[in-house]
Amino acid sequence: MAEILPAIFFGHGNPMNALSDNAYTAGWRQIGKQTPKPKAILSISAHWFVPGTGVTISTSPKTIHDFGGFPRELYQVEYPAPGDPDLARRVQEMLKPLPIRFDSSWGLDHGTWSVLKHAYPDADVPVVQLSIDETQPASFHFEIGRRLAPLRGERILIVGSGNLVHNLHAYAWGRHMPDPYDWAILFEKEAREMMVAGEYQPLIYYENLGPEAQLSIPTPDHYLPLLYVLGSRQQGEVITFPVEGVDGGSISMLSVQVG
Repeated sequence: MAEILPAIFFGHGNPMNALSDNAYTAGWRQIGKQTPKPKAILSISAHWFVPGTGVTISTSPKTIHDFGGFPRELYQVEYPAPGDPDLARRVQEMLKPLPIRFDSSWGLDHGTWSVLKHAYPDADVPVVQLSIDETQPASFHFEIGRRLAPLRGERILIVGSGNLVHNLHAYAWGRHMPDPYDWAILFEKEAREMMVAGEYQPLIYYENLGPEAQLSIPTPDHYLPLLYVLGSRQQGEVITFPVEGVDGGSISMLSVQVG
């Protein structure tokens, strides 16, 4: 019987984590060592949040530096992982009749490479990115994760990259690192309990979870990649949290592993 790879949501946080050696990046490296080496990676990043659903088709996806105001050395980072057009075509086939476009202009954004640079530092695993359709409700994204779940049995690692709690307005930019906000801790705790219990409906309809959720998810882009990962969960699979912490008071660095 083929080995079923886990699906993993990474809380990627500040782009500078790409160059950092801290508890989060150490956790990402450990995930890469402990996970059976995948044939390829399908990444859903918060930073490809556009109308429609696209999948990268390039054989050599470029490293995208999609941020501003950071040190020059961050813009010099390259992550030269190959692409995998066969995986892109497989994703398109699996999601029919949804109109999935092949995209040769996008590459690997920092939601993908800042994490994979630690988990797979040799950049020797092919990577394909799937965009998040900003026009669709959360239930749509959960369903795509469910439909892509068979890839896990084909040695494809499904990766979501965002942050469970992501409120930049409350983030301690350049200030003394504060304690996490109470609302961030409360929402993360509630969400973790629901994930472990397999109670997905409240997480899909997170707008109804109250003020803590509204402060934690002021925009959906960093939250939705989690739903792809949860959607791929199979009956009886455990959920674990290999990386934990809150950065800058308002960014959850929680990683969520399915299987």
